[in-house]
Parts: sequence; C-alpha cells; structure tokens
Amino acid sequence: MDTKKALPILFLVMFLVMVGFGIIIPVMPFYAEDIGATPTQLGLLMAVYSLMQLLFAPIWGRISDRIGRKPVIMIGILGLSLSFFLLAISTELWMLFGARIIGGLLSSANMPTVMAYVADITSEEDRGKGMGIIGAAVGLGFIFGPAIGGVFSQTSLSTPFYLAGATSLITFLLVTFVLKESLSAEQRSNQAKEKKSLLKALSGTVSVLFILQLFVSLSLSGLEATFAYFAAEKAGLGAVKLGYIFMIMGLAGAIVQGGLVGRLTKKFGEGNVIQLGIIISAIGFALILLIEGFATAAIFLTIFGVGNGLIRPSVSSLLTKKSTAGHGSTTGLLSSFDSLGRIIGPPLGGWLFSIAIGLPYISGIVLSLIALILYRVYRTRSKVNQLGTS
Repeated sequence: MDTKKALPILFLVMFLVMVGFGIIIPVMPFYAEDIGATPTQLGLLMAVYSLMQLLFAPIWGRISDRIGRKPVIMIGILGLSLSFFLLAISTELWMLFGARIIGGLLSSANMPTVMAYVADITSEEDRGKGMGIIGAAVGLGFIFGPAIGGVFSQTSLSTPFYLAGATSLITFLLVTFVLKESLSAEQRSNQAKEKKSLLKALSGTVSVLFILQLFVSLSLSGLEATFAYFAAEKAGLGAVKLGYIFMIMGLAGAIVQGGLVGRLTKKFGEGNVIQLGIIISAIGFALILLIEGFATAAIFLTIFGVGNGLIRPSVSSLLTKKSTAGHGSTTGLLSSFDSLGRIIGPPLGGWLFSIAIGLPYISGIVLSLIALILYRVYRTRSKVNQLGTS
C-alpha cells in the first residue's frame, strides 16, 4: 500500500483505538467499585490487562509476520470491542476480570502490528517519521478519550463502555474495508517457512535497546502513578487542574512525535534523538521537584513529556532497522518490555512516594541516566561488531 495513503489511515486507526481505550479510564475505578471491587482488586484489575499485553504482544507480532498485518489488527480491534461490551454488561467482579483478560489478550495485537506495518511501508530514512505519527495518534487518543468518557459517565457508568465498544467496531470496519495488507503473499510465505523463535529478536546487540525501553517505561509509569498526589501535596492542585496539565503535556508530546521526530531522526539519526530525549526527560524529572503551582507544573511536566515523546518512536525505528527478526516479532517484544515497565512502575513509584514524595522523580533521573548508559553500551557494541565484520 502506498505510504502516503497508509499512514493517515493508520493514524486514524490508532487514534480511534486509543480514544476507545481512553473513554473508560476515568470511569473504570467507579464502575468497579460500584460492582464491589476493593482498591486492591481494582489494582489487580488494571494489572491483569498489562500482564496479558506482556505475555501476548510478542506472539501476535510473530503471527503477523506469518499471516499478514491486516488480519491480526482486525483480531486486536474486534477483541477490544468485545471486551468493552463485556465490561458494559458485567454485574459481578469475575465478569470484569474476564473482560479485562480477554481485552488484554486480544488487543495486545494492535500496537506491535501497527508499528510493524509502518516498518513495512516506510523507507529507513522515513521510519522515524512513521513511528512518530503513530505515537502522536496514541497521545491524542489519550487526550480526547478520557474527556469523552467523563462527559458520558454522567448519563450512567455503563454508557462509556458501550460507547468505547461502538468506537472500536467502527475502527474494525475502517480496517476491514479501507486498509490494505502491507506484506505480500511471498513475504508471508517466507516468514512462515522460517523457524525463528521470538528469542531471535532478543539476540545480539539490539537486546540492549529493549532493556533501555523498559527503564524508560518504568520511569514514565512511576510518574503517572504518583504525580497527582505529588502535585496536590506540593502545590495544592486538584483533579481539574491536573487534567489540564496532562492535556497540555499530551498535546506537546503529540506535536513532537507527529511533526518533529521524523525531521530530527532524518537529520541526526535515531541514536542522537534517543539520547536527546533521555536527557530532556531527566531534566524534566529534576524540574518537577521544583513545582510551586499550576504554571510551573504545566511547564515542567511538558518538558518531561517532550523528552519522553522523542524516545519511543526513535527506539521503534532503530530496532526495526537493526533487528534480524521480522518486524512483527521485534515490535511485539518492544511492546512486551513496555508493558513490563507499566506493571512494575506504578507499585514501585507508590512505594518510593510513601518513603519521600520526591523519590519517584529522583529515581526517574537515575533510571534516565541508566537508559543513557545503556544506549552508549549499544553504540559501542555496534561499532565493535562493525569493525569485526569489516
């Protein structure tokens, strides 16, 4: 499929997917509590979804290498829709868990397969731009989704779930009738014949990049889990102002990913953009410790968001260029490491916050420095390998 036609379609697909996902975010805690979930059970309800993503994203990525991107994306979006409708009709706690498990298992196909699709249709020069566009779609979806969910939750707590399910169904139809397959029959056949394991994508120098993404994800999810409490205690900010702050941060990140990442990676290379993103993120973490009110919180968190927005698309781009495994296997493993960070990050951030309110952000600086060191290790190993083969 022509890149100029495919990328806007993929942008719309991921935007709608994330709008649907975002719609339920502000409603889920109250909905689960209404059914009888305790705070601990609510935490498990959130964690089980990420656990399914961790386990199944690499598998779906590998399947997409063998049978094609389009059918796997269709499965992922239909699974997401099914999980939303199951949540809407849930009357018992076990039904909520069942819906979240089904949703996590099937929807884990979406992100790695869409990223693999981008890798299929873009040249190496434009890979960063393509990954950035998908990142922008995800960011914008997370901005609009929760706002829509909050509005419709005033009708009833189940309404947002029906709306999210309907949005996903529309997205499924869009993929079915508009999106073309990116892998030729010959490419799919060749991938099916090759008996590569998922460990193939983890072998060699590129394995360092997966670990780098884990540390970035850890630091981000730790911030997301604790910032509301930190801002309330440090600057007296309430839920409404926090919503505006995260919206500003999300918009800045989306603009950076959609318009800046491609230009920067083309001019300076993914490696330099990854390092720049990590350094800006570390500066953002340090500045967050100094917030005094709404303005400083918005500015400092946006600085962090800009840095973070540079990293993931650049890592995705670099991995799909350098990995010897199929694009789907590679992006699936990347999503898995991302999910692992999102499982460990919130409880780790909460524990650190209970010791001292600034610790999650100090740890964020440390994790960023570790990620920077990991990139330097990757670059050194790459140079050694190049010298060895020349």
